[in-house]
Amino acid sequence: MAVLTTIFVVECADHIASLNTRRQGSDKQIEELMLITKSPAPDVPAVARRLRRDGHHRDGVAPGEEASAQDADRDAVPPCSLNVTIYGPTTYPNGFSALASGWNDLLARSRYDTFFLTHEWQSVWWQQLGAGDLWILAFYRGESEDPADLSHSTHDSSGLVGIAPFYLSEHKEGEWAGKRSLKLVGCVEVSDFLDIIIAAGWEKEVYYCLLDWLQSEEAPAWDYLDLCNLPEDSLSYNALPSIFRNAGLRVEVDQEDVAPHVHLPARYESYLMQIDKKQRHEIRRKQRRVERELDVGFSLIQSMDELQGAMDEFLRLQRMSRPDKESFMTPHMERFFRVMAGRMLETGHLHLSFLSLNGENAAALLAFEYKKELLLYNSGYDTEKWAGYSPGWVLLGYVIQHAIARGIEVFDFLQGDEEYKYRFGGHDYRVMRTLIMNEPVEGAERAPAGGKIGTAAPA
Repeated sequence: MAVLTTIFVVECADHIASLNTRRQGSDKQIEELMLITKSPAPDVPAVARRLRRDGHHRDGVAPGEEASAQDADRDAVPPCSLNVTIYGPTTYPNGFSALASGWNDLLARSRYDTFFLTHEWQSVWWQQLGAGDLWILAFYRGESEDPADLSHSTHDSSGLVGIAPFYLSEHKEGEWAGKRSLKLVGCVEVSDFLDIIIAAGWEKEVYYCLLDWLQSEEAPAWDYLDLCNLPEDSLSYNALPSIFRNAGLRVEVDQEDVAPHVHLPARYESYLMQIDKKQRHEIRRKQRRVERELDVGFSLIQSMDELQGAMDEFLRLQRMSRPDKESFMTPHMERFFRVMAGRMLETGHLHLSFLSLNGENAAALLAFEYKKELLLYNSGYDTEKWAGYSPGWVLLGYVIQHAIARGIEVFDFLQGDEEYKYRFGGHDYRVMRTLIMNEPVEGAERAPAGGKIGTAAPA
């Protein structure tokens, strides 16, 4: 009889019930998000699915919350009504350091609170993978303040209503050769969801001030602004394009990818019942087979003392999985993974689990736990010795079991339409892209910026 060593109790019904307070939204709230743009609202049920995941509902109304559709249809750009602090490439400390205390608080007040926009992720990504010049804009309410006195030290986090983290780089080859792009920090690879971080209700004001900055002398020379990896309900996809088009700029929007996810019920058996009957049978069959024939272990890394050896094993299994995964994991990317994993373990976000068969690691899975969601980031398994036992499938089933026992409400498979994601119950969520060209639409005149943008932070 095989011994299944696990660190969780699968069916803790009372405990799970206490954690199973589902966050709710309303179709009316979702429709209101679209009022600041002329663009047709996307399908409401599809948007509702994602908004109900972040669970944020504002008390009170900020300027712009009740804006009408006509507000965006103007011949001129309204004045920037916010105070803006600019953290450019020569600023010390840089925007990540200066805004650290208020960053995640602002993210929690935004419409789309996602792990890849946290200060931890963004700063580690920039430190390890960033290239070019860092430009971070901070937007503050409070029109009575003297712009000449603006610096990171004069604003507490309660006045912060927006952060736009960009980096500027010049393309050396391809269709964009010689062009200078401003991209969201995290673009394009390895950060599955990105956006401008804006307190709910302040989107319109931040977009107008961003447009003002882009057309001002304070901004660097740029050819296009790349807002990649936007969630489908982001106003940077649904509303910003109309505002920028009305200013005479050329804007393109497109779908980049899909990110399947599945809502988790309170019990594992209930989860199995909500997926396809054939796939439910396959998951059970594979788990029962390994438990019947082998000694099976499931373990989760919980301390820094374990992490280095665990990452050695994870990287070994990741590279074994497929040739494309091996080529992806360059020495530079490996360094990012190691540093990132350490940081996320420190902050309590890292989920790094292993399936062992007869005492040998056969599969590994790296995910992030964030606010009742588990995000599957990368994985690997031994394709030589244990492939016949489908260790990747078995481990994924155990991870979902463990997530349900912990009260996780959404399992996000992140970007990619791999078949296994749908077999485990995934439903597509679109990942979008907004491109703004620094050139007027043919036959249109660019509308003048409406006012002076804010001040640079001390260099």
